[in-house]
Amino acid sequence: MSFVRNVRYVAARSTHFMQKRSFADEMKLTFAAANQTFYDQAEVRQIDVPSFSGSFGILAKHVPTLAVLKPGVVQVIENDGKTSKYFVSSGSITVNEDSSVQVLAEEAHKVEDIDTSEAKQLLSQYQSKLSSATSEEAKAEAAIAIECAEALIRAAE
Repeated sequence: MSFVRNVRYVAARSTHFMQKRSFADEMKLTFAAANQTFYDQAEVRQIDVPSFSGSFGILAKHVPTLAVLKPGVVQVIENDGKTSKYFVSSGSITVNEDSSVQVLAEEAHKVEDIDTSEAKQLLSQYQSKLSSATSEEAKAEAAIAIECAEALIRAAE
């Protein structure tokens, strides 16, 4: 009998929680890196982010989420339909219950500001460092830099 009473209690609490939980119809974005703040509580329509658990899009009323950014492109679609793309090296993304989103990047730059030839030179430089690395730490650092440089080149093309 106590099992049935517990199930009823859990069901009642879940229903109360679901009724109490409210989502915003708009989404506010804060997107910043050490070098610049791109958005500060700006209302946007959609955000597409690259994460280690897979790339995903965020709309208003998205389920609360916490993810780690991987090197790639964050795309922001503003309410007027304008699309902006930013390369991020790494960082975190937080989607909150109130439809606010924080993208905090270690480093971020507008995609149109990327110099493809310079990015290719960086890739070549880091590939040389990887092949000449003797310690495991140096190899790991070079491999991470290569992954970032490759993502930088893909973003620029």
